[in-house]
Amino acid sequence: MSAHYQVIEQMLRHKPVLKADAKLSNDLGLAHWHNNHDLIELECPSHHTLSLYVADGLECYRRTPGGWRNGGAPGRFCLMPKGLESAWDVRGPLEFVHLYFTDQHLLNLAEQIWDKVPSTLQLNEHYFAEDTSITALYQQFLLTLDWQESSHQLALSSASNLLLIHLLRTYTQCQWQLPRVTGGLSPSQLRRVQEHIEACLDQPLLLRDLAEQACLSEYHFSRMFSQSLGISPHQYVLQRRLLNAERLLQQTDKSLTDIAQQCGFSSSSHFSNRFRQFRGFPPSHLRQAQIKHRPQDN
Repeated sequence: MSAHYQVIEQMLRHKPVLKADAKLSNDLGLAHWHNNHDLIELECPSHHTLSLYVADGLECYRRTPGGWRNGGAPGRFCLMPKGLESAWDVRGPLEFVHLYFTDQHLLNLAEQIWDKVPSTLQLNEHYFAEDTSITALYQQFLLTLDWQESSHQLALSSASNLLLIHLLRTYTQCQWQLPRVTGGLSPSQLRRVQEHIEACLDQPLLLRDLAEQACLSEYHFSRMFSQSLGISPHQYVLQRRLLNAERLLQQTDKSLTDIAQQCGFSSSSHFSNRFRQFRGFPPSHLRQAQIKHRPQDN
């Protein structure tokens, strides 16, 4: 991950164990942490941090002017704007996931959605708070997807954008109504997007890559795409990867590993799991059936 996420650098000077991390863009990153019995000082990072407690955290205390205060628990979140110092006394086990993002990323997102930029952007500070929208997006996407799996990058970038849109509307002064998006993509836009997807099935795809093909913001593209095809962009891309893999299983002698790589899966095991969810049986069964029914040479 890019070194400009200063919270990561500062955390690694203490006891926290970095279980996983991912760079979603130059201004957006994820980190999955575990800690136990530690005292941490975080000094004025230049980026914002959204932290969700995944497990434990009941004995996590933050230093306040009135002394040490706790309130952590699974599902609670902390929103820490850039430039703030904080001190933490972790007196028991704690597992948490950080989403790091910059002012510039938030401003760009606001401009894409509302076609205007706020004169100032003040992110509100929150500790040990509850928000069902934040918890749901973490649990449905960020905590269930493999961050290193190339076929998951589109879903991760989409979920992260939804989180940041929620933060913009709920925890800044820009509490603007989301614009209504009516109608789907034009035939030419949809064709360009689909052609790009087919040409890049062996590569990680991000939401911004697809939105650029339609000359739209990520927010508008995602909603217009769903109105056109009835499924989200990441669902469509996964479906195309699996259908292409199915065709290769039926028409070629390529190994499962080669097919997985050609269809954008980082490993044959991940491909097999996804294929089983898609068809109800593993890809090896389809390959065996093809061999069984293949004409034999005399």
